[in-house]
Amino acid sequence: MNNLMVYCELENGRPVDVSLELLTKGRELADTLGCQLEAVVIGHNLTGIEKELAEYGADTVWIADGPELDPYRTLPHSAILCGLFGQEKPQIALMGATVVGRDLGPRVSSALHSGLTADCTSLVIGEHTDNKTGKQYKDLLYQIRPAFGGNIIATIINPDCRPQMATVREGVMKKEKAASPGAGEVRNIDYKQYLNDTDLAVKIIERHMEERKINVKGAPVIVSGGYGVGSKENFKLLFELAEILGAEVGASRAAVDAGFADHARQIGQTGVTVRPKLYIACGISGQIQHTAGMDQSSMIISINTDPEAPINKIADYAITGDVGDVLPKMIKYYRQNSK
Repeated sequence: MNNLMVYCELENGRPVDVSLELLTKGRELADTLGCQLEAVVIGHNLTGIEKELAEYGADTVWIADGPELDPYRTLPHSAILCGLFGQEKPQIALMGATVVGRDLGPRVSSALHSGLTADCTSLVIGEHTDNKTGKQYKDLLYQIRPAFGGNIIATIINPDCRPQMATVREGVMKKEKAASPGAGEVRNIDYKQYLNDTDLAVKIIERHMEERKINVKGAPVIVSGGYGVGSKENFKLLFELAEILGAEVGASRAAVDAGFADHARQIGQTGVTVRPKLYIACGISGQIQHTAGMDQSSMIISINTDPEAPINKIADYAITGDVGDVLPKMIKYYRQNSK
C-alpha cells in the first residue's frame, strides 16, 4: 500500500530502456520516501523477467501474463492498471513518455481522477504549503518539465489526489543497476477480474514493426547541426565527420524544420533526449528547447560564429568560427590521425 509503482513497457519481451531508467530513479525516490519500489509488467511469456527488474531495484514485480495481453492494446492494459492501482493505492505511478505511455497514462489518470504530468525531465520529493489555507504537505512528488515552448521550467504538484502520476521522457534519467538489488518478489495479477468483453473486442490480425534505422539515442558520439549550418548540402560535412568518428548525426528542431535533416535525428524537447560521451554542436544557438535534450552529455564542443551563443554557456569547449571553415579542418585532422 502507498508504494511507488513503475509500469514497465516491453519490446520483444524485454523491458525498454526508459522503464529501466524509471526503476533507477524510482529506487532513489522510494528510498527517500521509505517505501517499496514495485514494477508492473503486462504481456506474455514473462517467466524470469523479475530477475532483470530486481537488478534495477524492484522490491516487488506485479505480472499479468496471458496471450491476450501481447502485443499492447489500450483497453486491456488500461483496465488492468486501473484495477491494480485501485487495489494497491500507490502514492506514485510512473511510466515512460513513449507512444505506449502517452496512450496509457492519460486513460488511467482520467479513470482514477488523479491527474498526470506528461514529458517530465526531472522528479524530486519535496514539501509544499498552500498559500490560501496554510495547509502543509510533505513528501510530494515534484514533477518538473519544460513549459511554454521550453521558455520556463515548471514544477507541478498533486497535493490531494493519488496516485501522483507522471510520464518521463526517454534518456533524461540514468539507467543504472541498483547497488543492492531488490527482492524481485513476484505477485501474479488475476487480471481477468479487471477485464470485460469489450476490452478484448479489438483483435490484432497482423502486425508489422519497422526497425529503427537511425539510433541517435544510443550513440556514444553525436555530431549535431542547427539552422546555422546553412543548408542540407552543408549537413554533408556533419555526416563526413561522423563517419570518421564512428558517430551519429543529430539535428536541432530548426534544422529539421528547414529540411536539413530527417525528423528521426531531432534532439531536444520535441525530439529525443541523449547523453553521449561527446556532443559536437555545429551552428546550434543553444535555446532551452534543444539543450533540454542534450545538456547531460559528458563533453560538449560547440562551433558557432557567435561567441555569446547560449550553447557556449554549457559547452566544455567553444570554437568561434563558421561551420563551413571549421569542420573541413576537423575532418582533415581526424582522418590523418585515424590512419
